Amino acid sequence: MKPFLFLGTRAEDLAADGEYDAVLRFSGLDERAVRRIRLERDPLDEVDLADWSGIVLGGGPFNVSDPPERKSPAQHRVETELRGLAEQVVARDFPFLGACYGIGTLGVLRGGVVDRTYAEPIGAVSVTLTDAGREDPLTGVLSDRFDAFLGHKEAVSRLPEGAVLLASSAGCPVQAFRIGSHVYATQFHPELDVEGICTRIEVYRHHGYFDPPDAATLVARARAASVSEPTRLLTRFVELYAR
Repeated sequence: MKPFLFLGTRAEDLAADGEYDAVLRFSGLDERAVRRIRLERDPLDEVDLADWSGIVLGGGPFNVSDPPERKSPAQHRVETELRGLAEQVVARDFPFLGACYGIGTLGVLRGGVVDRTYAEPIGAVSVTLTDAGREDPLTGVLSDRFDAFLGHKEAVSRLPEGAVLLASSAGCPVQAFRIGSHVYATQFHPELDVEGICTRIEVYRHHGYFDPPDAATLVARARAASVSEPTRLLTRFVELYAR
């Protein structure tokens, strides 16, 4: 089997390693089958899509809607590299699953708009599949309505031209979409379980997602939530595209 490529952007080792471990665990793959690149510290060399079964992009604190002057040199570089890769992936209709930051990466293509209109606080949210989402080979493995963990400052306010809406929530109209037949982005985190989100609440308590004194309350709410469905997307992505 050709390996999958996992792209991370988290500078915090605890969160970065936890995200990668979760992708391995829920995809059913081991480190031999998933090559990891931490884009926040290592440049992305030219990617030959023929070498890979598919690409998974994780989340992180970068936001494409950040004012340019507030973006670090690393963020500017990452956005440029991911833009080039995204355009290549879409042109080839190559298997791609971007979680959270994937919304920012794919959502600005083809006239799409990503801004701060539909931000959601960290926690569990009820997500509903559209008719297209229920029929989709990837998202169709989920229940019509399910809970998912998320937390984001930006979201899609206008879909890219030709994109197919797959899932929505009450506070965020675009929770998942597809471009072509094999290129996907989710606003929610398919890799997050309870322990994963609790780790991120601690790691990112001073990153502006919530008031730091609220961390304990957010952890308690996360532990009381019932979130089990989204991780099936990673398993299904491998089932569909391993080659």
